[in-house]
Amino acid sequence: MSKPQNSQFELRGINHLALVCKDMDRTVRFYRDVLGMPLIKTIDLPGGSGQHFFFDIGNGDSLAFFWFPNAPASQPGISNPGGMPGSPEFITAHGSMNHVAFNVPAEKFDEYYEKLKAKGITVTPILNHDDSEYQVSGTLHEGVFVRSVYFFDPDGVCLEFACWTRGFDESDVAHAPMTADGVRASLAAE
Repeated sequence: MSKPQNSQFELRGINHLALVCKDMDRTVRFYRDVLGMPLIKTIDLPGGSGQHFFFDIGNGDSLAFFWFPNAPASQPGISNPGGMPGSPEFITAHGSMNHVAFNVPAEKFDEYYEKLKAKGITVTPILNHDDSEYQVSGTLHEGVFVRSVYFFDPDGVCLEFACWTRGFDESDVAHAPMTADGVRASLAAE
């Protein structure tokens, strides 16, 4: 089966995702020193208005952070999750960034899970996402399509290490999207 292709633009992944942190030094220490992401570019914004730093997350993609001296405080449950997946506090506001999932090798997933815990990071149990009623299994089986573990950075940004465990086909696109009014729309392309 051929992989679906973008018919409108030749997109090559994420150049960078830009988030906002409270303390750039703390952010550098977490992403570079704890998670091992190389710091690849730093910018002091004009007129002392802040900083913009970039971390390499692999495949030519970057995770960037702004630091603004007068930025408002985060608002868990609005701007970012107030809890881990499975809790009501995981819901965030429209237009918010709920979490960032980093793709990790499937064969290293369990090792990386233990490594996060050894570094003192509070993590969720391993979630083996499948198509069962509750969409998660305590065991890895052939119906699992992605494995995940979630954790927070020092500013409350929800992060995920995830690995795909199988490919997708037409049967994996089976749910019509919901409208703002809670009505199922058509899945057919216009």
